[in-house]
Amino acid sequence: MIKRFCAAMIAALALSGGTAMACPDWSAAPHFGDISLSAGFLPDPHVRNVTAGGTQLLTNCGFNLPGYVTSRPDFDLYWSGSSSMLTITVTSGADAVLLVNAPDQQFYYDDDTVGTNPSITFYNPQPGLYDIWIGSYDGSRRNPAQLIFTEMQ
Repeated sequence: MIKRFCAAMIAALALSGGTAMACPDWSAAPHFGDISLSAGFLPDPHVRNVTAGGTQLLTNCGFNLPGYVTSRPDFDLYWSGSSSMLTITVTSGADAVLLVNAPDQQFYYDDDTVGTNPSITFYNPQPGLYDIWIGSYDGSRRNPAQLIFTEMQ
């Protein structure tokens, strides 16, 4: 199930200090780089090799969600153009979780849409920056994974 959370709540936690300071920080440089994709991109799907996991427990960061992520995003997507949908999926042998801070400054989360692999579909995706965290349900780290972007159903 995809869940959405207010970025303002996360920002307030970060400003209050404590464990929230190590929480997901959209302004930090991503671990695995970034890409600019436009509607109609080819080849579709676009696949990047990444690592799933992290040490920051999401419940300690104001999210009522299971899973662990890194403080820095794992990947940044700069999206442009007009499309009916954009899907971000993770495949991994580990039980991965997916957290995305979209251009609307909302956080979107998924776990186990396809088996133990998360997937989030944005309908009529907004142009702009999508900060992406690829975590693990159980706190494991260094799990080989693939980050997949597609406009196909």
